[in-house]
Order: sequence, then C-alpha cells, then structure tokens
Amino acid sequence: ATAAGMGERCCAAVRVLVLQAAWALAGGQVRYSVPEEAKAGTVVGRLAQDLGLEAGEAEARRLRLVAQGRRASVEVSGASGALLVSSRLDREELCAKSAPCALRLEVLVERPLRVFHVELEVTDINDNAPIFPAARKNLSIAELTTLPGSRFPLEGASDADIGANAQLSYTLSPSEHFTLDVKSSDESRRSLFLVLAKSLDRETIPVHRLVLTASDGGRPSLTGTVELVISVLDANDNAPQFNQSVYKVQLLENATEGMLVARVNATDPDEGSNKEFSYSILSSIPVGNKELFTIDAKTGEIRLTGTLDFEDIRLHELQIEATDKGTPPLSGHCSVEIEVLDVNDNAPEVWVTSLSVPVAEDASVGTVVALLSVSDRDSGENGRVRCWVWPASPFGLEATFAGSYSLVLREALDRERVSEYEVEVRAEDGGAPALRARRGLRVPVSDVNDNAPAFAQAVYTVLARENNAAGAELARLWARDPDEAGNGRVSYSVWEGGVAAASSSSGAAGGGWRPASSYVSVDAESGRVWALQPLDYEELQVLQFEVRAVDAGEPPLCGNATVQLFVLDENDNAPALLPPAGSAPEAGAVAAEAAAAGSDSGTLWAWAAWGAPAGQVVAKIRAVDADSGYNAWLRYELWEPRGKGPFRVGLYSGEVSTARPLDEADGPRQRLLIVVRDHGEPARSATATLSVSLVEAAEAALAGAAGSSSSSSSRAALGVEMGPGAASAATNVWLVVAICAVSSLFLLAVVLYGASRWAPRAAVLSGP
Repeated sequence: ATAAGMGERCCAAVRVLVLQAAWALAGGQVRYSVPEEAKAGTVVGRLAQDLGLEAGEAEARRLRLVAQGRRASVEVSGASGALLVSSRLDREELCAKSAPCALRLEVLVERPLRVFHVELEVTDINDNAPIFPAARKNLSIAELTTLPGSRFPLEGASDADIGANAQLSYTLSPSEHFTLDVKSSDESRRSLFLVLAKSLDRETIPVHRLVLTASDGGRPSLTGTVELVISVLDANDNAPQFNQSVYKVQLLENATEGMLVARVNATDPDEGSNKEFSYSILSSIPVGNKELFTIDAKTGEIRLTGTLDFEDIRLHELQIEATDKGTPPLSGHCSVEIEVLDVNDNAPEVWVTSLSVPVAEDASVGTVVALLSVSDRDSGENGRVRCWVWPASPFGLEATFAGSYSLVLREALDRERVSEYEVEVRAEDGGAPALRARRGLRVPVSDVNDNAPAFAQAVYTVLARENNAAGAELARLWARDPDEAGNGRVSYSVWEGGVAAASSSSGAAGGGWRPASSYVSVDAESGRVWALQPLDYEELQVLQFEVRAVDAGEPPLCGNATVQLFVLDENDNAPALLPPAGSAPEAGAVAAEAAAAGSDSGTLWAWAAWGAPAGQVVAKIRAVDADSGYNAWLRYELWEPRGKGPFRVGLYSGEVSTARPLDEADGPRQRLLIVVRDHGEPARSATATLSVSLVEAAEAALAGAAGSSSSSSSRAALGVEMGPGAASAATNVWLVVAICAVSSLFLLAVVLYGASRWAPRAAVLSGP
C-alpha cells in the first residue's frame, strides 16, 4: 500500500463509524458497522444498552458472544457490555470480494436464557492499491502492416477492495502513436485495449516505452502502474482472428480433471509460415488460476487440469491468444468465460452453541434446552436446509433466526419413566440427492420429589405367637419410592393405632387405651417391625395400627399401610379347678365335703351309700383353662386307683360316678386321684384328690341333709358337685326315716331337682 493508503487507514481508525444500532422488528437483530483495520479496543456499539439491559446488568447476566466456528475479531466487555474490536479486522481476509461483508454473531444472555443476533458489517477502506499481474508488459507490433485503429488487449489491474475503492480508471502516458480504449462489460469487469493511433516506423522509433496507470476511486486515490514495452516488427500484416470474441461456457463444479471445457477457433488469411499459428492462455481472472486450465496449442481445446469449487470461485475468465509464425508473429485474442455451476457437494453442518442440562423433570413445556446453528455452503436448493429432531418427542426445534434453532421441550418429562434422552438433531439439504448431517445430544433429566412412597399392600396381616422375646422381629415392611437420592430415601414410623387394655383373660375392665407404640416399634431405615415387650394372648388378641413411610424430599411425601397383628395362643396356662354352681342337693343326695390343698391339687370329700347302683353320680369336678382352642379343651382322667375300681370319671364331663354297685367289700373309704389335662403341646394338667366315704344309706341321707345347710360354702370352694342318683337309692332303703323327716326331705328334694337340671348345662359349659 502507498503512503496515502496508510494515511487513509489511520484516519479511518480514528473516525470509527458506529452506525445504526436498531432492533430488527422481525427477529430481535442488532446491526452495527465498523471499518476494517480499526484498532483493538475500538467501541463498535453499546451492545448491553441496545439489548435493553440496565447499567451493570451485562456482567451479572453473563452477556457474551457464542462462537460459530471462526474468529470474530470482536468481543463483549464484561464490565460495560460494549462490543469491542479485539483483533485486526481485514475485510479482504474475511469476505474477499463479497459485499456487503456481514458477520453474523450470536449473543447469549443468561438468567433467563435468551439469544440475540447481531450483524456486524465490516466496511471497506481504501487500503489496497491496484496491482497489475506484472510490472512490465512486452508487446510486438509490426510496422506498416499494422494499420491505425488496431487494438491490442492489455491485462487490467486488480484491487482487493470493493465498491468505489475498487473502481479502477486507467491512463496512458502521452504518445502520438498509441491511445487507450477501456470497455466495460459490467461493473466488475473492464477490458483494456492499446489502440494504434498512427502507423509505426521501426526505423524511426524501434521501441516505444509507455506507462499504464490504474487509479482506484478511493479518497485519496491509490494507483498502480505497468510499463508497456512495445517492439516494432517488420511486416506480417494479418493476425489470426477468432470466430468469437467471447466464448461463454458453463461447467459443473464436480467436473473431473481432463474434461473438455471449450474449443476456440481462429483463422489467418496469410499464407505460409505467417498463416500457421498456435494457441496459448495469456492470462486468467482471478489472477493465479491459469493453472486450472490448459489449451492444446494446435487444436484450441481447453481442458480442466485442476479442481473447481463453486463456493470459492464462481466465474473464471481466460484470455486466449493465437500467435502466427510470421516475421514478426501476429496475435489474435479472445476471452473464454467459464461459469461454475453448483452441485450438492457440501453436507449441512450442525453446531451446538449452548446446552443447558440436566433438565428438571418438572420443567415447563417450551423450556429451551439447547441452541443450535445449521449451515450449508452450497447455494440455492442445495443450500436450503431442513432440520428436525429424532425422536420426535419430547423435544422439538424452533427456528429463531436464519440458520439458528432452539431445542425446546414439547412434552412433560417423567424421570421415573425415562431418566436420560439421546436426542439426535438431523439436517437435510434440498439437493438431489440430498445430503444429511446429524448431531447427537445427551439430555439427562434431574429428579424432583413427585412420587410418594407406596406400600405393596394396603393391609398387612401379621401372625405372632405370644410370649415372644422383646425385640423379636414380627414383620418387615417395604415401601417403594421411584424417585432418586433423598427424594427416594424412605423412613418408617408407627403412626397411629392401639388397643383397649384388659386386666385379665376373663375380660374384666383394665387400664384403658394403650397405643400401638407401647407394643411394637418400626425401624426407620429397614421397615422392620419388632416387639417392644412379650405379647400375651390372654391380654391382647388383635393389634391394628398404621405404619407411615415418609421420603426425604422437599416437601416430603408419605404413604400409609395398615398392619393387623394377630397374637397366636400358646399353651401357657394350666387348667384351674372351679367351684360348682351354688345349689343345694336333691332329697336323698349324698353330701360332700372337701378341703382343698391348693390350686393344683387338693383333697376333696364326698359320700356314697353302700348298695348304690352302677352309674350313680357321686361328684362332679369343674375346671377352666385361660387358653383358647385346643389349649383350653379339657379332659378328665382317673389316675388312681387304676384298673377295675368302684368309680370312674367322665372323660370330658368330669362327673365321678359308680362303675358298679357298691358293697361293704369296697371298704369304708375310697381315695381317687383325678388329673385334669388340656390338649396343648405340651399338655398342662392339674390334679385333685377325691376321698369318697362309703356309709350306710341312712347315714348318707343324714349327711346330705346336714350338708344342705352347713356345707354349701365348702362345696363351692372345692369344685365338687353331688349327683342325684345316691339320694334316690337312700329313699328306697330308708323310707321310714324319710317319712319321719318328711318336711326336711321335701325341701331337700326340691333343691336337688334344681341341681339336677343345672348339672348337664354346667357339663356343656365346661367342655372344650
């Protein structure tokens, strides 16, 4: 660059142009403009202010640029929120000849997450002077035969700038023999011709030296020069002529090397060696791409020798020269314009510019999970990209800007059903065949406490034997909570329940209500239900209580289950003798007296008359067992004397009766050992000794009459009842005595009648 160009860059850096920073109503876009070569630290725009952020909010909300694959040369100041130049901006490096040169940036603002799009236009300054392909150009022109008006093409200069800074004008140093003709085919291409204004005379001036100057339209203007060295040759007055001045060709960018591009054709009306000519590629635009093509010197066939890329260069222009073999040789020229056509050779590209994971399972529909950028270097339908998400749920894509998408939540999440999603963003262009790209995302779902603990059963039935040890495990409960970590960690407790306490097994009123927590406890971690004390069936048969399971979430959730604890009876109570129903014996009944030796065994007394027939009831043993079922089903056995004694005991009734008629040979007294057993395992028992006195019938009757008034209390304490059979026999024998005591016997008969009616009922009640 010239000194003037350097001065312009310095002035342009000082005069930083901060252009319109206005919101685009359609997409939330901010546009700025900055000249190239601006110094590092130059303020491009007050980005935070233009985005509507308050002073000091930029750093708190983490205002920052999101990289999109290439260096942006700008940055956001964390303190002020201003968009600053961070490194050298060279428009020609960034955009080449493209205009306008716009950098599309994404700005991310968190809390809440939002994305804004900023378009930064890098404006051109005149920092590049026009450059000719070579500093010197040699031309040969025949004298005399080259007529005034003849035209000789010149290769123009190139300027890396754009716009007015790249609009070139040409001037030729003063000459009476040559002028310059500039033709513009369009705004970007100009053809230069050196025009012969006056016939040449080699003998007068053999060599003409001219300076061609190219000036751009910048302020100040920059220039470039090339020296034209024109040698005057002797006559070969006809140059080859092409049948077309411009050949236009279209070529696919995927054309293979060696492919025929075009065939040019020229003719020369001269004869001999002056008619023979060869083809060559004189120059190319863009400069330096001449190696991509080759031309056959004889046939004029132009073939491809390199690889074309529509995305880099879309138009190639070749200057073709046909030079004859005359002396001096003459040349004809034409241009070949090769338009490169796009093919779908670039697959779409997908970038994840921001990812917010994990996603809470209670996140609302519409929550932004990730920001993506999609692009395709091809053009037209080949560069039009369609995007979608697979699987189609629970996420979807929303277009936020050209080539920018947001991955958003479309359906409610449930971590207990799916804890992590493998999401694939797929892109497909509109080419034929279409090219595709995909980008995988892993989206974990974080847990919230949305599930209460649940027991497998609403009601648990637990069976426990009585007399268990304190601390014995009764049951183990488990509640399932599908949440994770603390949300799924369950603790157990006895919530409510109890029983009305009883003071004895007979059901007498006891100590009121007792809570379940006084009987059982639940381990908070394992759910193990264990007994706090030994259980007593005679005190407690059924205990119903609630167990609550509570998780450790916030807020905690709970579930309940009902436990019905049934206490099973064990044979832990021996039979106990009971007094008979208080009633006087019937007339003629044999009296009985007893003195109990204790609750387990004692001596009982009864009287029987000699001559009493077999089957006469002498006494009745009554007993009860506090247990239940088989444990309380009693049987009575005569333990002594064994064998063929005069008495027997009813197995389940407890009635002591004569096994045969009594006579004096049985002695005055019989001692009976009676055992009362239950049906438990092992069986428990109680024993009683019954002493039966054998007397005359009159004595037995008198003993019975006396016993009716004086021994009722004794009988009640001994558990023995007298039977009515003995009284009937005594009446037959002692009829005279009965008549004498008619009044007393009448009363005794009434009492014994009532006792006989009560005895069968008592036997039934004392059964199992």
